[in-house]
Amino acid sequence: MCRLFGFRSVIPSQVHRSLLAAENALGALSNQHPDGWGVAFYVDGSPHVTRNPITAMGDQLFHRLSGVVSSQTVVAHVRKATRGEKTVLNCHPFQYGRWVFAHNGDVPDFDVHRAALVERVEPSLRRFILGETDSEVLFFVLLTELLAERPLTAPRSAAELSRAVRAMTATVRALCDTPSTQASLTVLVTNGESLVAAQGGKELYLSTHKTRCSDRGACKSLSPECESPTVSGRVNHCILSSEPLKGENVWEALVPGDIVGVDAGMHLYRSSPERVPLPVVA
Repeated sequence: MCRLFGFRSVIPSQVHRSLLAAENALGALSNQHPDGWGVAFYVDGSPHVTRNPITAMGDQLFHRLSGVVSSQTVVAHVRKATRGEKTVLNCHPFQYGRWVFAHNGDVPDFDVHRAALVERVEPSLRRFILGETDSEVLFFVLLTELLAERPLTAPRSAAELSRAVRAMTATVRALCDTPSTQASLTVLVTNGESLVAAQGGKELYLSTHKTRCSDRGACKSLSPECESPTVSGRVNHCILSSEPLKGENVWEALVPGDIVGVDAGMHLYRSSPERVPLPVVA
């Protein structure tokens, strides 16, 4: 399967360590997930997406990009193909307008179910499905759920994104799951402001604070939430990763059904069938 990484912060931050320098950074994991990579980062509210259907660790473009990216919102992905050829159109993350999406998982018998899933996509969006993957179709089913509430250009809370992800998941499971097979739907979606991720059957880890920030002497945004669990409901950073990265960050393993993320104000949101969402603090 694939590996994904998502990052939101109150300040533009470099992600070189997460993508390359850490012992189990995304680039290193590409040796086991060699079928393509992609990085999306936001500048002035707009996503810049670079993708390439080769192994990230051996790609100088990935190395160069990882060294220069500095943003408040970053999504990255390395691919181990289950659906579709090794082409740039099948690499994650996928983009439509301000929206960026990545998926770790698989829809069994996707070829059988593809037409029915595409039927659930808003007709005006269908022509933008350019690749062969189940993941891209999931993205457009999710966009359709968002569009049913408001235009895609409208701001979205983490709660709204969570509802759309749950609706997309329910649609896919109703169409594709059987007693013996279930789709794996671990996904990450952002518009550059709100960001949420769902643990849908493939491992996912969350970090919102560190043991001790190595930049504590220089960072003007240092707060108690940087080095301990949030009390106020607000965080300075939110990292989601398929693997807990080595270093200062404190990691928590999410369980299937968990949806976590942050809104534009960096208020932490968390939801699962068994949990009550954290309150949004004004």
